[in-house]
Amino acid sequence: MVTYIEAGAAPYKNTGVIRLYGPDGFEGMRKACQVTARCLDELVSRVRPGVTTEEIDRFVFEFGMDNDALPATLNYRGYTKSSCTSINHVVCHGIPNDKPLRDGDIVNIDVTYVVDGWHGDSSRMYPVGEIKRAAERLLEVTHECLMRGIAAVRPGARTGAIGEAIQIYAESERCSVVRDFCGHGVGRLFHDAPNILHYGNASEGPELKEGMIFTIEPMINLGRPHVKVLSDGWTAVTRDRSLSAQYEHTVGVTANGCEVFTLSPAGLFMPGVSALGNA
Repeated sequence: MVTYIEAGAAPYKNTGVIRLYGPDGFEGMRKACQVTARCLDELVSRVRPGVTTEEIDRFVFEFGMDNDALPATLNYRGYTKSSCTSINHVVCHGIPNDKPLRDGDIVNIDVTYVVDGWHGDSSRMYPVGEIKRAAERLLEVTHECLMRGIAAVRPGARTGAIGEAIQIYAESERCSVVRDFCGHGVGRLFHDAPNILHYGNASEGPELKEGMIFTIEPMINLGRPHVKVLSDGWTAVTRDRSLSAQYEHTVGVTANGCEVFTLSPAGLFMPGVSALGNA
């Protein structure tokens, strides 16, 4: 049985209940998410061949310090970096290091800042130099998956409608949806209920209600959906070494649909890829 609770009355831990936030919560999320979105905008000019993901991570940390924002991943469950940087066949949770990016790479940069106790979570794909058409197409398909998932959000629908919209489009484009990771509730907590699957049926999952806040973050592979986690305990890669991509927004359910908190202020949510527009 799904339980909903006014966010202010809920304990400060994930107990499986779904929090419903009011205007103060939405305003807090707008501020946190816009710091994250501005950071990801700033990275567009910094992601290029020869730059290391360690340099990118250092910028994420310094940008947060300059904006009174704490990187949520830093020291989270033993994680030692301020961002996740996932390159080519890395699905998610890639750890920044001193290996330079190469021309033709694609990299997902995932940033979450905590501002006044609110978590702003978003990620984008960045092409490194000139990328192949297959990689560009994957970015286009993945971004469209995200936007179709967002379009399914409205009170009265179920979380499965988000997954169904994403899965139908991805598979129609001969791509696959990763099952091992999902979106999640977010707000005062980094990871909260409900889980947001990126596949499924519209009739399944908790009902969406006004005030819910969560991420939608489909991971789409050019090959098969299967992944494995490396020995570092974090880095997830495609088993068949096919390319993987991910875009992520944080949204809040409104009376008529949803508000996207992590929109790019500069219109750079899809840097380097123009076929399907930006968000």
